[in-house]
Amino acid sequence: MSNGTDEANDSSLNAIPPCLESTQRTAGTAATQTTAYLQPEASTSGGTQLNLHFHHSERSRLCTEASSELFDKNNPRIRRDIIRILGQYLDSQGFTSTKVTLYDEANVKQQHENNYISDVVRLRAAILDGEWGEVDRICSSTYLKDKKHILYNVYKQQYLELIEDNESQKAFATLTKHLKPLEAQQSFQGEFRDLCYLLTTKSIQDAPAFRNWDGIASSREKLAEYLQHILEFEIVGRESEQQHLMPNRLITLLRQAVAYQIESCQYHSEAIPLVPTLLTDYAPVVVPNTERHTFIGHLGNIKCTAYVGQHGRHVASGSSDNTIRIWDTETSECVATLRGHTARIWDICVDRSGSTLVSASGDCTVKIWDIRDLHKPQCVTTVASENSGDVYSVNLNPLESHIIMAGYDRTIRLYDRVTGRIVQTFHGHELSVAQAVSNPLGNLIISGSKDQTIRFWDIMSGTCVKSLRSHLGEVTSVATSDSGMLLLSSSKDNSNRLWDLRSLKRLHRYKGHQNTSKNFIRSSFIGDSLVVGGSEDGMVYIWDRESTKVVQRLGGHQGIVYDAKWNPKQGILCSASDDWTLKTWWFDPDTQST
Repeated sequence: MSNGTDEANDSSLNAIPPCLESTQRTAGTAATQTTAYLQPEASTSGGTQLNLHFHHSERSRLCTEASSELFDKNNPRIRRDIIRILGQYLDSQGFTSTKVTLYDEANVKQQHENNYISDVVRLRAAILDGEWGEVDRICSSTYLKDKKHILYNVYKQQYLELIEDNESQKAFATLTKHLKPLEAQQSFQGEFRDLCYLLTTKSIQDAPAFRNWDGIASSREKLAEYLQHILEFEIVGRESEQQHLMPNRLITLLRQAVAYQIESCQYHSEAIPLVPTLLTDYAPVVVPNTERHTFIGHLGNIKCTAYVGQHGRHVASGSSDNTIRIWDTETSECVATLRGHTARIWDICVDRSGSTLVSASGDCTVKIWDIRDLHKPQCVTTVASENSGDVYSVNLNPLESHIIMAGYDRTIRLYDRVTGRIVQTFHGHELSVAQAVSNPLGNLIISGSKDQTIRFWDIMSGTCVKSLRSHLGEVTSVATSDSGMLLLSSSKDNSNRLWDLRSLKRLHRYKGHQNTSKNFIRSSFIGDSLVVGGSEDGMVYIWDRESTKVVQRLGGHQGIVYDAKWNPKQGILCSASDDWTLKTWWFDPDTQST
């Protein structure tokens, strides 16, 4: 189906692929001004350089993938271990009350044990305050596996305090009534004998077992700490009681995880990098400078590209030849071709696991594909909308439970993957919608349109809550940063613009490329430091996010570059072009910038 002026600009009907028209294809023209490799937190205009080496992909493939097969997250033992590790960390940081609350809410013991935690906490407080009547009441009503041992230590504390206060008669009564029946619980052989000896001494320190006695307050503190220790082992259950918890276990595991991320990266620095955040996986910010592979096979221009899963070992492309192809990023071989659409593919997206691909087409449909087996990809659902026209944009919400689709009919639709229905529609744009995405929180949809506006929609009510009109041409793409604080927009006014999503203030404008007439030239982020986008002059442009300077221009395509996507795991950039090809780009340490 054809709509609007976009089709007039499409060169997909050429008889010969543009990439083959010239026998002298350029391979990876290096940039003008460039900083080749950087620390993630550094700016490309003046950051600290790292000496990086490229790993052959086989090395990364040898790293064990962090999959659900490593352990069962629902295993009771694993869940108790996690609670215990978190509790250890909270305790080391002084968040004792939070730790107790965590244990209380974890509910990892059997039902008849669920109330004991708060009792132990109250027991600890009663001991510190010397409220022995409350201590006796709690101990008599609380389920504790080591109750006798706890009672022995509690009564021993009472007895020692009575000796300290010269209350000999009360001390004798406590000894005979409470401590004698629990003599088997003594901490070491001869302790009960020394307790009896205290009735005849002038000072507690006179008994060999209590020579280090340093007063009532200090002794209560030690007893309270002991009970806290008992609490830890009670909460994690009998199965793991005897296993020692290594110090700083959470920090150790986090360092191991970061080390795995560093080792599995394609680019490896000689010096150990300092990781600035744990909220995202480690990936050095690398400015590609060389063409790595060219992917040939489509019979029309390629409008869009997306990596298959987070690891980026495969990349998908949608073309005006009505097909979607999936390629091996290392060998550049086509491993699967998805057929079923009857018109050009405008957009594609893939879920994080790489098991589902969603495509938007000029045949008025969105198709959902099962690509878990790349040898047998299957279309499992077709979402059709009568008289909707071309569907230009398709994206998943953060939970991947809904599909956001938009296109020629100026309407944005929200499709529920579970119920298989359109659950919300968004009306308000005056012309077709080029792209619609969700913010990272999932409560807003952000759309860019040919009516030159960017609109923000409340996902629950379907109403437009804000509209931005700053671009002087059609808005061709919108993208949010991983942090959720920045928005990047592209327009046919020869500019890409950066916005603060909190204040909706325009921060920067990126220029140098060409985007005035052809359809849907898009831009996106490379990590936290760079911006990348296509251009009508056949170049891939990379800008420093803060300085807005062009740090790289990648030449090699023989036609318009519509889309470019970065994969931090593989350390490669993939571009889609009007010349019927995909290209991947990487940083080659041996290539000198010109």
